[in-house]
Amino acid sequence: MLTEGETKMGLYKLAAPMLYKLSPETLHGIAIKALKSGLMPKTSPVTDPILNQTIWGLDFYNPIGLAAGFDKNAEVPDAILKQGFGFTEIGSVTPRAQPGNPQPRLFRLLEDKAVINRMGFNNQGLYAVAERLKKRQRKGIVGANLGKNKTQEDAVSDYVVGTRALAPLSDYLVVNVSSPNTPGLRALQSKDQLAELLKAVLIARNEVVATGKAPLLLKVAPDLTDEDKADIVDVALETGIDGMIISNTTIERPESLRSEHKGEGGGLSGQPLFEPSTQVLKEIAKIVDGRIPLIGVGGISNADQAYEKIRAGASLVQLYSALIYDGLELVGEINRGLVERLMVDGYTNITQAIGADL
Repeated sequence: MLTEGETKMGLYKLAAPMLYKLSPETLHGIAIKALKSGLMPKTSPVTDPILNQTIWGLDFYNPIGLAAGFDKNAEVPDAILKQGFGFTEIGSVTPRAQPGNPQPRLFRLLEDKAVINRMGFNNQGLYAVAERLKKRQRKGIVGANLGKNKTQEDAVSDYVVGTRALAPLSDYLVVNVSSPNTPGLRALQSKDQLAELLKAVLIARNEVVATGKAPLLLKVAPDLTDEDKADIVDVALETGIDGMIISNTTIERPESLRSEHKGEGGGLSGQPLFEPSTQVLKEIAKIVDGRIPLIGVGGISNADQAYEKIRAGASLVQLYSALIYDGLELVGEINRGLVERLMVDGYTNITQAIGADL
């Protein structure tokens, strides 16, 4: 007999061909409005204790989060949490509102179960986001992803401003220096620039919240050399940040891509990103050696892939692109699958599986 989640999954897939006739941004807007309306049915969460873990002093009842990019302006964090996510991440947010890059800038690669985007940090700015976060009751874990404005030459100042505004209102902060869609942003991953940036952000964080609150994470690209990886981990550990997210979208284009949109510029996410992002996760996890927690993101669309990220060293994982193809019900399906896989492997808690393949 089909579960409620599997029935909904089937209905979503039946409706998908009609939904795909709408532009990706139009459909995204409809999804935000549906969540904001309160008409979306609340999904029964998977609450098995085997999935519970405490990281950075935060209690995660399951390891599945929604990655940044969907709820850019903090319009629906609580509605998202009601869909069964263990946590969600708003943003990327820049100090000043900006429109992002010209449309079209978001492309479905249907044959590849992938997405290419060159959004360019389109968002309503810090003031609008902060006002929304101030009004919520702080139930459930909500992180904030920070970016810089396209025209800002002093990148450090933008991240410091973002930190001061959102650290008191968020459960964790993410410094995003790995989007390929803001000119010069990825250069901030170089060792000296990254060290300067993270030190400044940590000082700002500690000035506006008590030490140990609003843990600071760094989100990195998958397109890194071995030297880049070693340097980034050195900086992360030396500065004392609290964790890393691995990884953002890729600028690489695998030869296996079949969609007519495969040549579009921007960051590629979805299924083709799974293998390269997981490989980078493994490599960084080996260098980190358990000293800070890692979040694995990139190409996850089922429980096997989520479990592989965890066994590769991720304490938590995030989804986004897969929801375009499988719907929000995928969250419950993955969590139920993780429970089954953990039990089969003889684990009593998910923490025992973290890094098991290393």
